[in-house]
Amino acid sequence: MDKPATMSDVARMAGVHKATASRALNPMTSGQVNQATARRVLAAAKRLRYTPNTMARSLRTSRSMTIGVLIPDLTNPLFPPVIRGIESVLSPHGYTALIANTDNDEDLEAAGFEAMLARQVDGFILATGRREDRLVAAAHTRGLSVVLINRGTDRPLFPLVTGDDSAGIAAAVEHLFNLGHRRLAHLAGPSDMTTGFVRGRAFRQSVAAHGLDPVVVACDAYSVESGRLGMDALLDGPGARPTGMVAGNDLIAIGALHAIRAHALRCPEDVSVVGFNDMPFADEMQPPLTTIHVPHHEMGAEAARILLAELDGAPAAGKTVTLPLRLVVRGSTAPPP
Repeated sequence: MDKPATMSDVARMAGVHKATASRALNPMTSGQVNQATARRVLAAAKRLRYTPNTMARSLRTSRSMTIGVLIPDLTNPLFPPVIRGIESVLSPHGYTALIANTDNDEDLEAAGFEAMLARQVDGFILATGRREDRLVAAAHTRGLSVVLINRGTDRPLFPLVTGDDSAGIAAAVEHLFNLGHRRLAHLAGPSDMTTGFVRGRAFRQSVAAHGLDPVVVACDAYSVESGRLGMDALLDGPGARPTGMVAGNDLIAIGALHAIRAHALRCPEDVSVVGFNDMPFADEMQPPLTTIHVPHHEMGAEAARILLAELDGAPAAGKTVTLPLRLVVRGSTAPPP
């Protein structure tokens, strides 16, 4: 069996010094090499099927070249695009993402976190944060490199990449109000998460700004079942039935649609529904879901960029990047009956 190609082999074929070949093949230093030379080195590496020795690089840099990523629920369709965004930035820089699903369980989260630390990851991207989060506080005390994504903590200990949730909810309320709806309700996400708290507060403020009384039902999870139970509570309650509803996320919105059908009502003829996230296949639902589009891929990519910059010495503590959101109007909203 032929021996694997080495950096010396690549340098020899490209006609350059070994150090030049090394710089050309390292995403962190490739910009230091003349473009024509870099192309020649890359062509030689491809021809020789050269594979970088990650372990050797780790020994030189004192880095494992791995990043720990904790996800609360991999069955939630919004997270695969986030992960793809993270990997799109990490991979060209020679990093690998280690991904763990926590099922929104604090014990699983802590176990996954410690397991990744044992593997000497260079930093973390956490999508599991709560407003009061012991793990995040402990990570800060230990001086770890961490970026939070999608949801943050009340005390800004680490950089956060999130969407403009308040503006998104305001756009949803404005859309329903302009259609003629005056009885509006919100199925809010869990209030111990910044997403649930911020979106719920924005709904109250936006509805009150139109001179209306906001109706909010808190769901205990971002799930279809929680959305169904919340919508049941709205439809079975003593007050007037809402004609327009804004959900804390698309999964809650799907549960609300189930409840609407179970009450022999129609969407949007009887009740209009707006989701939040624009998860994959939201346009394939029946009816297609009007929702707030969140750029999840870019969210993941930006979190990875911030973390890599921090690992290279850029200050980032407490930094918040807020990405713009937009309303996507589909078939689940219409003028009230």
